Amino acid sequence: MIARALIALLALAGAGGAEAQQPQRVAPTERSQIVYSYAPIVKRVTPAVVNVYAQRTEQRQARNPLFDDPFFRQFFGQQPQTARSLGSGVIVDAGGLVVTNNHVIEGMTEVRVALPDRREIEAEIVLRDPRTDLAVLRLKNAKGLAALDLGDSDQLEVGDIVLAIGNPFAVGQTVTQGIVSALARTQVGITDYGFFIQTDAAINPGNSGGALVDMQGRLVGINTAIYSRSGGSVGIGFAVPVNMVKAIVRAAQGDGKLRRPWLGATLQNVTKEIADSLGMDRPSGALVSNVVAGGPSERAGLRRGDIITAIDAQIIDDMQSLGYRLATKTLGGTSTISVMRNNRKVDISLKLDPAPENPPREEAKVTGPSPFAGATIVNYSPAIADEITLHESVTEGVVISDIEEGSIAAQVGLQKGDVIIAINDAQMKRTRDVSQATQSRRGFWKLTIGRDGQTLTTVMGG
Repeated sequence: MIARALIALLALAGAGGAEAQQPQRVAPTERSQIVYSYAPIVKRVTPAVVNVYAQRTEQRQARNPLFDDPFFRQFFGQQPQTARSLGSGVIVDAGGLVVTNNHVIEGMTEVRVALPDRREIEAEIVLRDPRTDLAVLRLKNAKGLAALDLGDSDQLEVGDIVLAIGNPFAVGQTVTQGIVSALARTQVGITDYGFFIQTDAAINPGNSGGALVDMQGRLVGINTAIYSRSGGSVGIGFAVPVNMVKAIVRAAQGDGKLRRPWLGATLQNVTKEIADSLGMDRPSGALVSNVVAGGPSERAGLRRGDIITAIDAQIIDDMQSLGYRLATKTLGGTSTISVMRNNRKVDISLKLDPAPENPPREEAKVTGPSPFAGATIVNYSPAIADEITLHESVTEGVVISDIEEGSIAAQVGLQKGDVIIAINDAQMKRTRDVSQATQSRRGFWKLTIGRDGQTLTTVMGG
């Protein structure tokens, strides 16, 4: 069940007269002011909404008692199996960049895109970002492409009319209409940067990665998920705001590497109990529970116990909304962070720098005969901690960054984000230590793992 979320307020007051500059919205007063058809908008935007077909082919051992015999293995040993996925996408650049959901192409190796004019074009995966559930594809040798203009999701208001376009249930391109039901849904639990646009426009399986557009035909969101007990639309759909999409597209147009500003602090939501103890009229903001030594927050003067209430005059209702706001910022600049400290407002200037990757990650995949087989490991650094959202107690060691599905590591219960502290009582400080310790078979394995601030030790047979 989805937890109730607060609606983030637009920071119009105190923004240099910004409120007066916004066009006033009024309900139609005459019949002639009512638009009876969305056809002009649909005709303009649908050429830029595509179908995404992804697949991967695997070689798996056939279930035949003869497969151990080398002679029979050539007949029974390997049988290809194909995994497929279907979704939607949006062309955001006439040069061939397509934005879709990461879960549409997750684990896939071959991607094709079908255009509304029935052309099918091979696509390469430029960028995957599981934290936002967004991905960027590049169409190969594509010409004559239409692209959607990118709007500003911060200008959306509850009650605005929107259109959802995609390929639900693979029936073909479909347009549905609804309104913005809510903004800044942060307690949905779909991605790390939960800050969703909620709409009642019908969204169904296959719509993932499709477009949510406003009445000017501008992209305002990427349809990502629905809340449903039946699997079909019940009028509660969620879209990633286009302002987050812009950050992903910028990275794809650059070197293809996604770097986000690093706060360098640990946050927690302000509960009613905390608000009451501080004399606040309501629970709001993000409480700073820890500041990383030498990080941007410490250099800016942020302190433990501060409550962050706004960033660049945009209201912060909880830690999720701050994470979203930071993730949409461009590296190299500065942002003004407003905090409540000792019952007074303080503004500090935060430099927007990425988390340092020191030491280098030295990524490796464990392949030896050990419980870690199938795990991808990296060295701890602030960049890794921010990327994987590690517990604040972790300050060094070797981190599991990924686990291959069905691998030994997955079967023994290891998880992404686990910190490998020791193997058979030998301390693991770098990835090369783990690689060396897992090269040979052992009679038993004693594993010491850090997980969610706790240290776990287990012994298993070799």
